[in-house]
Amino acid sequence: MTSLNELIAKARLLISEGHSPGQIADELSLSMETVTWLLTQKKGDAAPKDVHIDWTVVSSNALLLEDVTRLMLHRYHCAEPPKPGEKTCSSGLENIAVVGIAISGVPLATLIAQAERVKLAIYHPAKHSTAEKPTGSMSGNFSAITGERCIIVDDVITSGRTMHEVVDYLRRHKATPVAIWVLFDKRGIKEVDGVPVYPVFRVSRID
Repeated sequence: MTSLNELIAKARLLISEGHSPGQIADELSLSMETVTWLLTQKKGDAAPKDVHIDWTVVSSNALLLEDVTRLMLHRYHCAEPPKPGEKTCSSGLENIAVVGIAISGVPLATLIAQAERVKLAIYHPAKHSTAEKPTGSMSGNFSAITGERCIIVDDVITSGRTMHEVVDYLRRHKATPVAIWVLFDKRGIKEVDGVPVYPVFRVSRID
């Protein structure tokens, strides 16, 4: 288990290397509020209620990452019981663009898009922006999303703010978000603005 002091040291190291608080939140799978507290907390201040998830054993290994994406695919296809006459879950994604949220959602989305032979798009969330008025944006180096049915992919739902942001962005740009896939859901969110969430694991804090 990572100690609080280790998290504080890691956050301070990342900020000294030029990472933004938003990037640190992604690196540590923590909320922005928690990262702000790690960077500015004073002795005696109460820590925010959060859960640190360290899945680097998997994320640093390409073979394990591939296994995890298969798990995400099966989770989605087996969300509903097989239809009458069918013995197995549904399979295959058709007419879909997979939208990976930078940074940690990108390798997951890439492997899913490759396995299913579908389009790959990349979204840069507002929390990574250094602009005076931060906004999210799609990468121009990957698939466009206008007119596409989209599955949003990330590693962790922490506060849910980024997911609301992505869903809103896609709709404003004439795309249709149909599902959200994550490995870990720390909020117990079943849907985001009407888009169903398919986590592999739900993480709960018991106080």
